[in-house]
Amino acid sequence: MPITPEQQAEIEAQRAMRTETLRATAPGMEQHLYTAHEVLDHGFVRVIDYMGDDSAICQAARVSYGKGTKAVSNDKGLIRYLMRHWHSTPFEMCEIKLHVKLPVFVARQWIRHRTANVNEYSARYSILDREFYIPAPEHLAAQSVVNNQGRGAPLEGEEAARVLEILKADSHRAYDHYEEMISQEGQSGLARELARMNLPMNIYTQWYWKVDLHNLFHFLRLRADSHAQYEIRVYADAICKIVADWVPAAFGAFEDYRMGGAQFSGKGMEVLRRMLKGEKVTQETSGMSAGEWRELMGSLEG
Repeated sequence: MPITPEQQAEIEAQRAMRTETLRATAPGMEQHLYTAHEVLDHGFVRVIDYMGDDSAICQAARVSYGKGTKAVSNDKGLIRYLMRHWHSTPFEMCEIKLHVKLPVFVARQWIRHRTANVNEYSARYSILDREFYIPAPEHLAAQSVVNNQGRGAPLEGEEAARVLEILKADSHRAYDHYEEMISQEGQSGLARELARMNLPMNIYTQWYWKVDLHNLFHFLRLRADSHAQYEIRVYADAICKIVADWVPAAFGAFEDYRMGGAQFSGKGMEVLRRMLKGEKVTQETSGMSAGEWRELMGSLEG
């Protein structure tokens, strides 16, 4: 289980507390505060704190001293304008702090987004739990033959069972040795900062991750994409649901212009103009490479 009964009791105690405040709050986000949303077999995402809402984005864009007299529909239109024209600063006025429990190999992908503040659980000072990510059988796949960093056909039957047994056995064997090395019985034990190097990449770690909305949208655009690795995509999907309740107007614009939209190069736009005029255009007559043409056609065909 991602959280223990003791942790659940702590979450319930946090949610039971009520604090009077003058700052703006987002009712949708208040429902998420402290709650652990389960991801993978032992992971979770939970909101620890946040700042701002849709109106904060508009307030920053207008540089006003309050909500002003603009209607919600006008705010939504402004947010869509800002998103459409890539005005990023107003979105930076909103921030979120997440507590995330995730496998180490997922964390190493995640940390590539260097636009956040991160504080990770330290295995130099504390002992990591015996918790490992073991994929569900349907998520085991062979190496793709067309994408060097992706999955191909799923493994099935005896081969899938063999791989799962290797993953489980290796994980527990490494942790057994980890415990043995740091044991205090009759000897000093190896330093935790050294013993941790023997642990597998699928062991779980935890961190606090604080980021502004503009950079969070960039993270989600890449990691909630269908081409992202499954194990990080499910975290991005969980965060998307939270953000949709926090800033519904901004998330709607993000879905429309970033997740559901497409960008075209100058050559791509020229091809579209020629097609709209009724001209038959091929890759050979487009001036585009085979890869560019394939991506353009993929965008147009959905």
